[in-house]
Amino acid sequence: MTTQNDTRDGGGPQRGGSAGGGRGPGGSRRLGGNRGRGQGGERRGRRPRRDEEDSGLVERVVKIRRVSKVVKGGRNLTFNAMVVVGDGNGNVGAALGAAGAVPDAVRKGTTYAKKAMTKIELNGPTIPHEITSKYSGAKVLLKPAAPGTGVIAGGGVRAVMEAVGVKDVLSKTFGSSNTINIVRATLEALDQLRDPVAAVERRKGVVAGSSKDEVAS
Repeated sequence: MTTQNDTRDGGGPQRGGSAGGGRGPGGSRRLGGNRGRGQGGERRGRRPRRDEEDSGLVERVVKIRRVSKVVKGGRNLTFNAMVVVGDGNGNVGAALGAAGAVPDAVRKGTTYAKKAMTKIELNGPTIPHEITSKYSGAKVLLKPAAPGTGVIAGGGVRAVMEAVGVKDVLSKTFGSSNTINIVRATLEALDQLRDPVAAVERRKGVVAGSSKDEVAS
């Protein structure tokens, strides 16, 4: 009997040892989980690298609208997003993206805006001269400002100015308060900017050429 009891007692520690062995593999699984989190940390570390590729572009979501269309089966909801993209160095573009979800609409608007980017004539941190432009019912007036003035604008005009790289400017909007029309009017105004010195030289060249033709005739 004593031998049987000793055997049973001995079996207890053996089973306990096997249980301890079970914890051992469990411990190895926990180590594996730590390695998995380490890999996840590496993946999180790669995200800034992808963001650095577009770090040179300034993106501004100006307006998001929900559009409801009534159809036979009910209502269809879509979203429009007005996005302005610029490099802060004289290049800017804006576009309207539409999709069934807001992130998709913003992504489409950003893609279209990058394709529509154009070069704007600037005079350092401000614009070369005063300009007025109108789009639909919105009218925008832009004036050059002294250094240190800042961007005196709001809404869509400010987003465009920050994207194109203008630091000092005065602006005023008239008529419609539609943000999308204001953005388009601002872009048209910037597109009409010209370098005064280059314009004078071009006009002088045209005048000189016409006078020579008159003398020759």
